[in-house]
Amino acid sequence: MKPAELPLQPVRHSIEVALRPEDAFRIFVDQIDSWWPLAIHSIGGTGTTGCHFEGRIGGRIYETHDDGSLHLWGSVTEWQPPRRIVFSWHPGRDATTAQEVELRFEELGAGTRVELEHRGWEALGALADEARTAYESGWPGVLAAYAQRCSSQQ
Repeated sequence: MKPAELPLQPVRHSIEVALRPEDAFRIFVDQIDSWWPLAIHSIGGTGTTGCHFEGRIGGRIYETHDDGSLHLWGSVTEWQPPRRIVFSWHPGRDATTAQEVELRFEELGAGTRVELEHRGWEALGALADEARTAYESGWPGVLAAYAQRCSSQQ
């Protein structure tokens, strides 16, 4: 296999929040609309009115726009509350280009370590390397917004 044909490495980031896994999981899923930075991480930009996470296998992850339209980001493929979620990820693109995102919520005493892994870049073909680079720098800001929301629950 030539180096150019090697799979791209997953993007991995983690944070710690001072909440039990049950609460950290609940805020990520049930309250995503209260912390996701839609102004900079959405399909519709300023026309985006919310985002939603349907907590179940097959549940959709999507954003809504001020014109009433719904735009799919992905869907839940594994559902193990409050420890693990896996979902497809293809915001604004066809589902055939989906990557996979996994989040693990690991108890750390009175807090939780939230580990994110974003993988499967090859589904994007020629855009894979550029997309991976963008998400490598984008996920930390998203997780920081989530951590800030978690800190307001303490």
